Amino acid sequence: MRRDNKKRKRKAGFTLIEIMVVVAIIGMLMTLVGVRVFYALEKGKRKTAVAQIKNFETALAAYRLDNSRYPTTEQGLDALIKQPTIEPVPRNFPRGGYLGAKEVPLDPWGNPYVYFSPGLNGEEFTIISYGADGVEGGEGDNADIDSGNLEKESR
Repeated sequence: MRRDNKKRKRKAGFTLIEIMVVVAIIGMLMTLVGVRVFYALEKGKRKTAVAQIKNFETALAAYRLDNSRYPTTEQGLDALIKQPTIEPVPRNFPRGGYLGAKEVPLDPWGNPYVYFSPGLNGEEFTIISYGADGVEGGEGDNADIDSGNLEKESR
């Protein structure tokens, strides 16, 4: 009878190799999932930047309707929050500004948006996020997001 008990005890657990194989498989799965999650987060940040730029465009259109011009480069996007005091001072400025915020939001990477008026490439204005690295130019996640090329980003 004692032999039967010993055989049962040996067969009840997993071998070290079986456990190592399972741990390796779990590690590979976690790596694949982690990469996908990181990619989705970065793509989400780019989409957030596009949405913010579109929100700025809407606010700038309202500013222009009220004042017959866009804010100057010097006035910047702050002109959508606080009435500018440098020329040309807008004659119509709503209480609460055009964004309904106390300060201009930063891009998803924590950097300020860049505003030009007149804009680049013959546009009336240009709004740029310099991407994840916060530096002009770049590729992939570091690529600039430009108000003149939002349709490319929307894909």
